[in-house]
Amino acid sequence: MKKILSLLSLSLALTIASCGGSASIAGNTSMSQTSVELSKKNFNILGDISGVSSNTYILGFGGNANRSLLEKAKSEMMKNAKLSGSKALVNLTYDKHVNGFFPFYSKVTITASANIVEFTE
Repeated sequence: MKKILSLLSLSLALTIASCGGSASIAGNTSMSQTSVELSKKNFNILGDISGVSSNTYILGFGGNANRSLLEKAKSEMMKNAKLSGSKALVNLTYDKHVNGFFPFYSKVTITASANIVEFTE
């Protein structure tokens, strides 16, 4: 009985300790209907900005839907940008990263990022 229990414990430990999966999906989206044309040199690039949102799922339960994760990441990015005057965000992208050991544990992280530009004219 001890051997069976030891073998079962070892099998469970190896199963839980094994490698998990990871996937990354990149996309490009527009935050609003406004379009910015950057064909003239009438702007300065001030830098990059990003916002991150993540959720943890245990046995498939927990967290928010991916759409609200994306909205949280965008909202954090906008809060960090502190836009005013003639500044705007361009080249908005988001990255979705999933890792863990499905179905026991998984973590979804979404990062929204953009460039901050300031128009000179």
